[in-house]
Amino acid sequence: MHMFLKSLKAMGLAAMMALPAAQMSTAAAETKSEFKVCWSIYVGWMPWGYLQDSGIMKKWADKYDISVDIVQINDYVESINQYTAGGYDGCSMTNMDALSIPAGGGVDTTALIVGDFSNGNDGIVLKDKAALADIKGQNVNLVELSVSHYLLARALEGAGMSERDVTVVNTSDADMVAAYSTPDVTSVVTWNPLLSEIEAMPGSTKVFDSSKIPGEIIDVMMVNTETLADNPDFGKALTGAWYEVMGLLAAEDATALEAMATASGTDVAGFKAQLATTKMFYTPADAVAFTQDAQLPLTTKFVAEFLFDKGILGEGAPSPEFVGVAFPDGSIYGDAQNVKLRFDATYMQMAADGAL
Repeated sequence: MHMFLKSLKAMGLAAMMALPAAQMSTAAAETKSEFKVCWSIYVGWMPWGYLQDSGIMKKWADKYDISVDIVQINDYVESINQYTAGGYDGCSMTNMDALSIPAGGGVDTTALIVGDFSNGNDGIVLKDKAALADIKGQNVNLVELSVSHYLLARALEGAGMSERDVTVVNTSDADMVAAYSTPDVTSVVTWNPLLSEIEAMPGSTKVFDSSKIPGEIIDVMMVNTETLADNPDFGKALTGAWYEVMGLLAAEDATALEAMATASGTDVAGFKAQLATTKMFYTPADAVAFTQDAQLPLTTKFVAEFLFDKGILGEGAPSPEFVGVAFPDGSIYGDAQNVKLRFDATYMQMAADGAL
């Protein structure tokens, strides 16, 4: 899933962020005809695998006389690192991770396709307790510095508490279900399908989920800004292909659903259950409206403050406003002299207008 974030500090990202931007951005500005994007397993990103396997990506790339290779990478953080180092022209990631890793590391990145937001896929579960307030004083097991950590911070804030009221225990996603099965673990924050598995255990109550902070955990195909600027056909082919598959998903095309379910290790019913807690933007017009909404800059402020508070907004970041984030209306959150993350509705709008 998109939150397979290990401890970022342990991954040596701080060292990577310290590299000069020129060293990192090997996907330098140039006109070219061959492109590579990467993705990892998560309900909202399964279409990328289907695009490659079905030939739909090839059809759209051929239309623009380019080639686009879509590569699955099993480790989510590793996929972002490889994109940040210039190994890929684009990568599927959350808004939060785009801000902290490539943008915080100096790689100018554009949100080309805003695909979905988590609408219940992430949640907090307590054992033998029934309310969020009961989390006070507990150890909370989660993948540290991931969007689970962000979800906890937002939940505590809304309940008049802070992280000082709990003790975070860093726990790998692979160990989460087993940990919760032990008597000592009484509170976890995790994502689907782990969330539904834990929630189904005796004495479990989900006391908060991402549907309470709609639109804050956003799943995006991020691309290198310079590459996109020099190669608009790359943006057009990716976007056109994506929305062709969105049309199939929206129509519940049996072949597409079966392929994506199998690739994500579940059956069609299981995949549909994950889609139900994911707000997919099946039409480009919906994605454009979300990207242009006034809520997105506010969400970005929450995310930047969380990242700064945790020390992962970039090497030596002096404030939450260290990285500038640009929005479709031209407004900027953060440092206008250091804009490294851009929400741009241009290509999604072209798809909405039938102009691809």
